[in-house]
Amino acid sequence: MADSNFLTEHNARHVWHPMAHPAEMRANPPTIITGGEGAEIIDIDGKRLLDGVGGLWNVNLGYSCDAVKHAITTQLNELPYYSAFRGTTNGPLIELSVALAEFFGPDGMVRSFFTSGGSDSVETALRLARQFHKINGQPERTKFVSLKKGYHGTHFGGASVNGNQNFRRAYEPLLPGTIHLAAPYAYRNPFNTDDPKLIADAIIRQFADEIAFNGADTIAALIMEPVLGAGGVIVPHESLMPGLRTLCDKNGILLIADEVITAFGRTGAWSGSRLWDVQPDMMCTAKAITNGYFPFGAVMIGSRIADAFEADRTAMGSIGHGYTYSGHPVGAAAALACLTETIKQDLPTNAAARGVELLDGLNDLQARHPIIGDVRGKGLMCALELVANRDDKTPAGKDVVGKVYKGAYDAGVMIRTSGNNIILSPTLIISKADVARILDALDAGLKSAQN
Repeated sequence: MADSNFLTEHNARHVWHPMAHPAEMRANPPTIITGGEGAEIIDIDGKRLLDGVGGLWNVNLGYSCDAVKHAITTQLNELPYYSAFRGTTNGPLIELSVALAEFFGPDGMVRSFFTSGGSDSVETALRLARQFHKINGQPERTKFVSLKKGYHGTHFGGASVNGNQNFRRAYEPLLPGTIHLAAPYAYRNPFNTDDPKLIADAIIRQFADEIAFNGADTIAALIMEPVLGAGGVIVPHESLMPGLRTLCDKNGILLIADEVITAFGRTGAWSGSRLWDVQPDMMCTAKAITNGYFPFGAVMIGSRIADAFEADRTAMGSIGHGYTYSGHPVGAAAALACLTETIKQDLPTNAAARGVELLDGLNDLQARHPIIGDVRGKGLMCALELVANRDDKTPAGKDVVGKVYKGAYDAGVMIRTSGNNIILSPTLIISKADVARILDALDAGLKSAQN
């Protein structure tokens, strides 16, 4: 790698970074990360930081998982690439499809469609949903329903069902026929209540109303995250996803679970759908499927959809969709090793235990820092919502949020900011001591922002 002087000189000068303003990156170049070990990352100055972001929700096993690294290097030497388009396949792809069918069996999944990442997985699920209804003789089922504050990637389909204007406004007009229900957001919602159960009931009624207004026979699918991630870690009441599933079943609407963040243990359950005891029709996965070590994803497909496609004998049943790197042998080998390690280390159990400790600590911080308006979390996905005034819930300014970020960084922990939210999604291998380290750094950052 080039030396540190070269990297610093050219930082953000020749690249546009995702989810960032190019002009701001030129004026304030991003932090250069040069190493990773265990649950820590190392910046260009040699500073070690506990990674409270987990890469980007995806490095569940940390940065030193040798089993996954070995699987990647071994596969590179055996078969670095070949296409999985019709007519050819590869061994790791076949092995992984068997392993995933077993792993997601309790969720009702029986088939895999491999992708290059989360946005690809969402796009695939949306396309397959429309195609499923055409195979079944209901071509007018083209609309999609989703939740405000939900995040579903950045392709045009995913951006269209996204429930956050930050990912929509600059790219509109988007896909027609998308319907957004309220978010299950106890801190801010249009229902004049902070009771999660009443909010869930109201959203279910909204869905029923939209079905009646649009016509059930025009709606292809509802897509939702079991726990909303990038929208601010919004944890719904346990009745929401089952209630929406019931309405989907009653009206012939597919349920797509966007599990790009929640699959493989982050919530304290093996999947977000299993957390709420729901079997969706499709599940979008990526991120932790390879621990972030290789770009890869999979759409898991339930038996209802698999049976319809596999019984079809017309051209409509042929899947005219795929990616050059679908079923990439190196990615599949990484995913196989990662799945084995995830199960062996029982990551959901640690995520649940550490998540309780982290949430308790965040609530304690809220009691001591009036800048914290709300605390939310499930497993190892947590958030603090920062406010200028608790009484009217005025969001904290960008400068205040930036001070918290810098204070935590200086104290040795990398956190993530999104609007006026501090988002925490550390690796799932963290210890009790690591949780204390995160809380101490946040305390330092909050103090610095209020001085």
